[in-house]
Amino acid sequence: MVFLAIFLAELPDKTMFATLMLATRMRRPFAVWVGVSIAYCTHVVIAVLFGSALSKLPERPIHLLVGLVFLVSGFVMFRSSNQESQEAQEIHQTRSFFKVVYLSMSAILVAEFADLTQLATVGFAVRMNDSVGVAIGAASALCSVSAIAVLAGSALQKRFNLLLIQRVASAFFILFGIAAIVNSIF
Repeated sequence: MVFLAIFLAELPDKTMFATLMLATRMRRPFAVWVGVSIAYCTHVVIAVLFGSALSKLPERPIHLLVGLVFLVSGFVMFRSSNQESQEAQEIHQTRSFFKVVYLSMSAILVAEFADLTQLATVGFAVRMNDSVGVAIGAASALCSVSAIAVLAGSALQKRFNLLLIQRVASAFFILFGIAAIVNSIF
C-alpha cells in the first residue's frame, strides 16, 4: 500500500522531472540515480524518524525556498545552455562519478524537503506503526520513480538535441519555481 501510494504521488512530481533533467545534463545516468536515491532515502529516514513533527514545519518558507532554488536553477540552466560549446559539453561528460552523485543528491535533497511524498510518509509512519515497513515501501517507490526518470532522460538525450532538452528543462524549472513561490505567498 505504501509503495503504490508514494509511487503514484511521485510519478508526476517536480522532482521526477528534475531527475530526468539531471540525467540529460550530467550524462552519467547511474551516478544521477545513485545520488537521487540517496537523497530520497535520506528524506524517508527523516520522515519516519520525526513522524508527525515534520508535518508541523511552516510550509510557506519551505515552499518559498524550494521555489527560489528551482527558479535560480532554471535561469542558470538556460543561461549555460546558451553558452555551452562543444568543449564545455565534453567537460560535462568527464565529471567524476562521485561529483555527479553529490550534485544530484544535493539538488534533490533541497527540492524534496517537506514535499507531499515526504509528508505522506510521515502520515503512513504514524498511522501504520511500522516504521521499517513504511521506510522500505516509500524508499522503494521513490527509487523506482527516479530509475524511470533516469532511463527516460537517457533516451531523450539520444534522440533529441541536448540544447533543446536543456532549454525545455530550464523552462520547467522556472515554472516549478514560480508555482512554488506563488504557493508560498497565497
